[in-house]
Amino acid sequence: MELEKFFKKGELIPAVIQENSTGEVLMLAYMNKESLEKTLETGYTWFFSRSRQKLWNKGETSGHVQKVVSICGDCDDDTLLIKVEQTGPACHTGSKSCFFNKIK
Repeated sequence: MELEKFFKKGELIPAVIQENSTGEVLMLAYMNKESLEKTLETGYTWFFSRSRQKLWNKGETSGHVQKVVSICGDCDDDTLLIKVEQTGPACHTGSKSCFFNKIK
């Protein structure tokens, strides 16, 4: 697969991470070409940290890894949906999902 098509608009692409078994959205992170390649190679999620300006493997310190089930690009090739089997909480706060701050 030609990965360059996902990075025509910029070096980073948003990746929505979804629990495969429940459909729950766990988190949103950003990927560059290298992190997407590492994800495809290893079968576990890798992202690019915008604040630290480096690659990171989800769960490398916490053990809360994300085993990739599938990766789909959207119709515009500018967002990814990654379905995973999540081990432990996805959020760094200890929450299962990063989306727990209800606004309405």
